[in-house]
Amino acid sequence: MTVTERQMMAGHNILSGENIDAIACVPDAQSMARGACPSLSAPMITGDGLLVRLRPKTPGLTIEQFRALAQAAERHGNGLLEITARGNLQLRGMTTESMAGLAADIAHAGIIPETGVTIETPPLGGLDPLEIADARNLAALLRQQIAALDPQPALAPKLTIIIDAGGRLNLDAISADIRLRAARAADNSTIWDLAVSGTAQTAKVIASFPAEQLAIIDLLKALALLGPRARGRDLDVDSLRMKYRSLDVSALGIAEQHVSPIGIHPLGSDHLALGLHPSFGQIQAKDLLRFLAIAEAAGASEIRTAPEHAMLVLGLGVQAAEAVQLAAADCGFRTRADDPSNHMDVCAGAGACASAFYATKSAAADLLDLAPELLDGSLTIHLSGCRKGCAHPANSAITIVGAPMGYGVVVNGSASSEPVAYIGKEELKFALAEMNRLVRNNKVAGESTKECLTRLGTDAIVTALRQG
Repeated sequence: MTVTERQMMAGHNILSGENIDAIACVPDAQSMARGACPSLSAPMITGDGLLVRLRPKTPGLTIEQFRALAQAAERHGNGLLEITARGNLQLRGMTTESMAGLAADIAHAGIIPETGVTIETPPLGGLDPLEIADARNLAALLRQQIAALDPQPALAPKLTIIIDAGGRLNLDAISADIRLRAARAADNSTIWDLAVSGTAQTAKVIASFPAEQLAIIDLLKALALLGPRARGRDLDVDSLRMKYRSLDVSALGIAEQHVSPIGIHPLGSDHLALGLHPSFGQIQAKDLLRFLAIAEAAGASEIRTAPEHAMLVLGLGVQAAEAVQLAAADCGFRTRADDPSNHMDVCAGAGACASAFYATKSAAADLLDLAPELLDGSLTIHLSGCRKGCAHPANSAITIVGAPMGYGVVVNGSASSEPVAYIGKEELKFALAEMNRLVRNNKVAGESTKECLTRLGTDAIVTALRQG
């Protein structure tokens, strides 16, 4: 190991551990539990001021509500809005003094933030003719059941429940502590397959239930008994399987074919959804306001956010959707599912986040320019300013994570995983070019970048990085 690598490893160790998460999401590390997320009542300190994460109670917002949100972001913050990897809204750049005004404007617009246990449903719920059931109804019932518990269970702040009824834009790739997935029983009735800790492909299946017999409340009570930091991974799966013996479960363990939220999605009859992607998940309020005026004039009525940093515009006809899609490109949106930038997850980076060690947006531009072979859509590259990995908490094929002396490169891991190599602050462009050259020179006919890198193995990537 070189001196530089030892120095970076020391920096890496300083950044590791639970303290990072303890200070990540709150202005005062002592004021909230570890892992709590930014909200109107508890914004997070970042490099450009306070950040608020917002998940409205309603599936979407009207054009007027979205306009009010953009205006509030401009009036009380720095005008920058983000859509997270899980489809949450974020507003940046507020001050302690401006928070009251922001909250008042959001309330005046009729936007009510969701609180309590996070329950996620597909973004096109209730509109998609391909979905087996309406997950929103089950989510509403579950929220009522949780609210009725006395005493209220003390649960981990980031505990997440997914209720997925299928459809064109499902949540198979999103991880959750508890997940329900709709399936058809032999008699054509709807059953819900229950699993814990993971994506649709990796979660541990427990049992299958009709809607009226779901065991989610029991699982929440079990988690509460384990303590306020307990997550789905802490549940005793074997005991739960014995307790809830049921019919064979087959819907989980196999992910449906992924469909990008970007593009035009038919919803039956004359209805459709236009999916857009703010460049690197961010857009300035002035650009968003300009887009909203165009969309409203074309007949748009509602906007929903979606995973993968996406935004869905509803209420447009086919010709209008095509015209709005064209105009969106001039307002700061990516409009094609095959756009290479869709295959990068990029955090706010230095200048916008106090924890970040490098300018991730600049690095993303370099990646687009220097390493097009890596962005063929077969894998995701995560550019994380620090080890928290806010833009993509799950594993990625390649993660470039900021460190005090430069960058750590993680292969098939998350930003908090151990890097396979470290590169200096001035070496990133060379490293990207070398990884691109590695794929270009070794990819065989019909092989994707992911398949190529898997075949070559980690050692080949490390060698390329050292050459860079």
